[in-house]
Amino acid sequence: MGSPGVGARGGRGQPGTGSRGARTGRAAGAPGPARARSALGRYGEDLAARRLREAGMTVLERNWRCAEGEIDLIARDADAVVICEVKTRRAAPFQHPMEGLPPAKTARLRRLAARWLTECWIARYGQPPVGGVRIDLVGIVLPDRGAPVLQHVRGVG
Repeated sequence: MGSPGVGARGGRGQPGTGSRGARTGRAAGAPGPARARSALGRYGEDLAARRLREAGMTVLERNWRCAEGEIDLIARDADAVVICEVKTRRAAPFQHPMEGLPPAKTARLRRLAARWLTECWIARYGQPPVGGVRIDLVGIVLPDRGAPVLQHVRGVG
């Protein structure tokens, strides 16, 4: 028997998330579009986390989740907390990743940032970060050949 709370879908432990094969007719481990997007997103977040560290930031959390949504990366840049949205795209007819942060998404990130600050930062330190909170966007384009192209924009929201 597996560890307590570990579900059939990679340890999420959420009720009703049984095997994908039961719903799709495809074997649970078989690759599919959702799995490919998930892997692409993880790869982009790895690249973005590395870029933030190279820029002198400390990555505090990855994929912080609550009932309202998820924050890809949370970092500290000197005295500021950085909420970082990562958008990864393959070079193709898709939207450029730097166009992927509409006003509704920015507003949701602000709400998530406030919740993270309350639940994690203020609960630990008793006050907001001295340098405030900033929302950054890291856009990554993966060309068919060659190295990924990263663009980091500070203070988008």
